[in-house]
Amino acid sequence: MRSGTVAVIGRANAGKSTLINVIVGEKVAIVSPKPQTTRERILGILTTDDYQIVFEDTPGIYKAKNRLNDFMQRQTSDTAKDVDLILFVIDGHEGVKEEDLETLSAYSKTAEKNGAKLLVAFTKTDIMPKEKIPSELVKFAGIECEGVIPVSARKGKNVKQLTEKIVSLLPEGEKIFEEDIVSDKSEKFMLKEIMREKLLLKFDKEIPHGVAVVLNEYKIRPSGTAEVNLDIICEKQNHKAILIGKQGAALKEVSSFARESMEKFLGRKVFLTVYVKVKENWRDNPLLLTEYGYKEQ
Repeated sequence: MRSGTVAVIGRANAGKSTLINVIVGEKVAIVSPKPQTTRERILGILTTDDYQIVFEDTPGIYKAKNRLNDFMQRQTSDTAKDVDLILFVIDGHEGVKEEDLETLSAYSKTAEKNGAKLLVAFTKTDIMPKEKIPSELVKFAGIECEGVIPVSARKGKNVKQLTEKIVSLLPEGEKIFEEDIVSDKSEKFMLKEIMREKLLLKFDKEIPHGVAVVLNEYKIRPSGTAEVNLDIICEKQNHKAILIGKQGAALKEVSSFARESMEKFLGRKVFLTVYVKVKENWRDNPLLLTEYGYKEQ
């Protein structure tokens, strides 16, 4: 049996979380078309009779000047130092940029230094002209890695081949987790993330990136209904007004979408209560970052 850990790394919005969700076959990480969707390391675990892959989804490589982003970038760099394989994900639709190659080269050195292997996934090939793929792949010449595999997670193209390649690069060994575990995150964590996902999809610009979600209460009523009470934390009063909307319309809409996803995730009815609160500059406040769950492992 083969078993090992895989750090999934790449620029923000490269498609890392979508790829993991598709390979694992479960939603273990939220997704949106905006950067900074993933804020901390999340495990997605695929187990079969022959192998176990422990994917470690990491925050996207992204430049932003606040303590929250510093925390996120440390999560990424630290994860890469203690795995069997680094899966570097590059957005094929946007094309291979020089900064991608520079970052990939740096992680190639990280892998070599720590006895790991490096594999590249060239994603979103379903939304780029097919004739451009060969010329883009040529750009990886000279990078020390185990190969470059073009994939489309949404269409399932080459996902099986990528999975088989990953398995072939893992060491032989026993399972790291029990076979029925697909993630290291709790239901409480996922409920917060579901709400944050809907905020990312609903609102534009800076507002969703300046939001934290706090779970105040989660319990199962005797009827079987889940009672969920959340706070949405934002940084400015005008952001609060936008989040709530005229006569509460925006908050009602995003809460409705979140409740539907929560019910699908939990497999039961959900009674959801949401409040919006302002904590100025919370992304640069160490105490608030810890309080909201962004603390070093």
